[in-house]
Amino acid sequence: MRHKIGIMGGTFDPIHIGHLILGETALDQYGLEKVLFMPSGNPPHKPQRDGASDEDRAAMVRLAVEGNAGFEVSLEEMRDDGYTYTRVTLERLTAEHPDTDYYFIMGGDSLMQFETWRDPDRICRMCTIVAAVRDGMSTEDLEKQIGILKKKYNADIRVLSAPNLDISSHDIRSRCGEGRSFRYYVPEPVYGYILREGLYGAGRQVDS
Repeated sequence: MRHKIGIMGGTFDPIHIGHLILGETALDQYGLEKVLFMPSGNPPHKPQRDGASDEDRAAMVRLAVEGNAGFEVSLEEMRDDGYTYTRVTLERLTAEHPDTDYYFIMGGDSLMQFETWRDPDRICRMCTIVAAVRDGMSTEDLEKQIGILKKKYNADIRVLSAPNLDISSHDIRSRCGEGRSFRYYVPEPVYGYILREGLYGAGRQVDS
């Protein structure tokens, strides 16, 4: 019997409800056993990242997925020194778990940049990619990109039918720094953690 496991990667700086909705939709739509939420250690496409520490990001992911039996935290990429690459992570996972089919979950914005990733052809050989429209992107644009990548890499790429929520970690960090409300953009435990720890300039006073 083969297993079907989703991977939701990202800096999660911070994790927000959009990430959780993508994970839950993939779990349901593709009949996955579970989704691994995998905070990246040092992604090469964000070398100047200036946000929460690895420890804080991991703590927020744990708080966000707590209570969902289909979600699990994986620190697989945080153990790497130097830059972390999806191709390396997938090679390690597929070698350790040859009986598992991996479904890599991403937003359409990431799919548009997919060819800038390290070894996209090898990534496509090791997983199924499921992508959802994001940030005002049209379904037509997403499907066009899927068609291009399928033809070029013989990839298995599928559409994830999730709500198109215009929420980003960058916007949440900006709201924190500017003293604007970010409640309901993140799960309530994550909201409290950000305030208590004073992350992103949010201050250390818990909102009553």
